[in-house]
This record gives sequence, structure tokens and C-alpha cells, in this order.
Amino acid sequence: MKLQNIKSKIYELRGHRVMFDFDLAIIYEVETRILNQAVKRNIDLFPKDFMFQLNKKEWEKMSSQIVMTSLRKRPKTALPQAFTEHGVIMLANILRSQKARKTSISIVRAFILLKQMAIDYKGLSDKISELEKRFNRQFADVLEAINYLLEEDKIDKEQQNRRRIGY
Repeated sequence: MKLQNIKSKIYELRGHRVMFDFDLAIIYEVETRILNQAVKRNIDLFPKDFMFQLNKKEWEKMSSQIVMTSLRKRPKTALPQAFTEHGVIMLANILRSQKARKTSISIVRAFILLKQMAIDYKGLSDKISELEKRFNRQFADVLEAINYLLEEDKIDKEQQNRRRIGY
């Protein structure tokens, strides 16, 4: 599966980047129920920071954003599992197929790419803030000079409009 396709299946939820069990099942070319059965058989390998189940409210919010191919693949009452980057790697270990191992590499690369993009975004954001500060200071000097010239011009006009007294 292409890196771009995998990247589009990574979501932000509860402060983690996650992939859902039904997307991982498609990527690993297994049924969702098979994937979840393998997880249940090895639940000790999936602590809370590797995997968690969505609550009903989260699932309703997410399912409105995700176009599902078939309702038969997931009944509305069945809440999906969300796997963090570490959980996705662990899945490759418990599925044990060659396809799972190769796919795991692509998924890890997608997570790394997203991390790099976030770092680059932060760096770019910091640079923009620095430029704004610098140019705002320069702009403040220009604004001050313009105001000074306007005041000076105003004073000159007032003096010209005065009626001369004396000589």
C-alpha cells in the first residue's frame, strides 16, 4: 500500500496518532474480526498506550468523518479499536505473516513522516513568529516616523494659516 494511502488512515484521537482496526485489517489483508481475535489472544502485548477502544461518542464523531465501504463490516454497536504507532508494530508481530511484516514497515514510515512534518511545521511556525516580531519592530519605527512627519506637516499648516501680526 502506498505511503500516502496509509498516511490518510492515521487520525488524531485522545492526543495520539492512531489507526483503526478496520483500516489495519484492510492494509494487512485480513478480516477485522480476525485481527481483533489475534489481539484478544495476545492482549498482554497491548497496554493502554498501544491500543484503546473508542467510546460511543468518539465513534459517532469519527464515523461521520470516515466513509465506510460497508455497514456489514462493522455493526454500529461494535466500537473499533484504535492502535497507536507502537500498537501497529505489535500487530505485525502477532499476525506473523510476511505481508504483515512488510506492511508494518510502510506504516512505521508513515508515522515517522507525520512526525517529521509536525517538527517541520513547528520549526516553520517559530521562524514565522520570529520574522513577525522583527518586522513589527521595523514597522513600528516606520509608523512612528510617518506619525512624526504628519504631526510636523500639521504644525506647518497651522502656522501658515495664522494671521500675521506685526511686521
